Amino acid sequence: MKYVDEYRNGKLVNVLRDELNRITTQPIRVMEVCGTHTMSIFRHGIRDMLPEQVQLISGPGCPVCVTPSGMIDRFVELAERSDIIITTFGDMIRVPGDNGSLAQARSRGAQVKIVYSPMDALAFAEKESDKLVVFLSVGFETTTPTIAATILEAKRRGIENFCVFPANKVMPPPLAVLMQDPELQLDGLLCPGHVSIITGSDMFNFLVVEYNLACVVAGFEPTDILQAIIRIVKQVKQGCPTVENCYGRVVTSKGNGRAKQLVEEVFKFVDTEWRGLGEIPKSGLGIRDDYKKFDVTKRLGISIPSSQEPKGCRCGEILKGICEPTDCPLFGKRCGPNYPVGPCMVSSEGTCAAWYRYGALEQ
Repeated sequence: MKYVDEYRNGKLVNVLRDELNRITTQPIRVMEVCGTHTMSIFRHGIRDMLPEQVQLISGPGCPVCVTPSGMIDRFVELAERSDIIITTFGDMIRVPGDNGSLAQARSRGAQVKIVYSPMDALAFAEKESDKLVVFLSVGFETTTPTIAATILEAKRRGIENFCVFPANKVMPPPLAVLMQDPELQLDGLLCPGHVSIITGSDMFNFLVVEYNLACVVAGFEPTDILQAIIRIVKQVKQGCPTVENCYGRVVTSKGNGRAKQLVEEVFKFVDTEWRGLGEIPKSGLGIRDDYKKFDVTKRLGISIPSSQEPKGCRCGEILKGICEPTDCPLFGKRCGPNYPVGPCMVSSEGTCAAWYRYGALEQ
């Protein structure tokens, strides 16, 4: 824990807090895209350290949260087939669709298994050769390389009863959509650290060129986040936006070349729907035809229906950053961690979950 503790050093946090308060002289609106940033900001009390002029806005950085309900309904329908075993990361199991959640399907006898990696799902398929094992591939650039590697390994080993339900998304297209929204009016972007490890910080250059947006890649500890916000404030004050990397201990400008090669070999860009943002061209990843036998949507002819938000739920607007969880009439009343209406209250990276867990109801 030595190096983690150093990034949580209270004296250094206070120094950075004081510097931020000293240099901030104008209103500045900053969006943190990554759900892990949102949780870390609440967990470490970052919002309470900020000057009044700095407003943090949570964006669509939770892959579970932006998965549309129509796709979740398809997950549930597959789970209820006796010849199929669903494997998934834990966050997805309680997300409600129009027809319930995977957890509810499991309570009715569906075979739904939580795994820690797609390779675990592949190993499970080897043991359960009489069933089709489907891995729900929900995630951003961070998790996609391991899924690509798993598909390649399944092909190499000739495992025919393993499939992936492709629901992966990429960050640049929705960011472009958000920057064009007149309701948002952002000055800076706290760029996602995990995604940047794979893509590299150069991925965000277009936001500077096209939208004059100050961009800083940040880690997830208090000093990381405060330092990044300081850099955004300085960029805005100087009128010279650029992409800065404040997470240099793991992020480079070009990213992980081998990981990107794996993704390019197995996946291709496709149009896909984002909860709250609608269908965005080239914002999803579909499996290439060379590997289509590992794509359950092609193997079983699955189509995704259009989606609607549950009545009263404002998850879509929260994901766009145009309202806060406490603006939702369901927040903390009909919608809570044990009785979620929308995905933002379910995921460990969901904005509503962060606000609920860290005391928004008490403010």
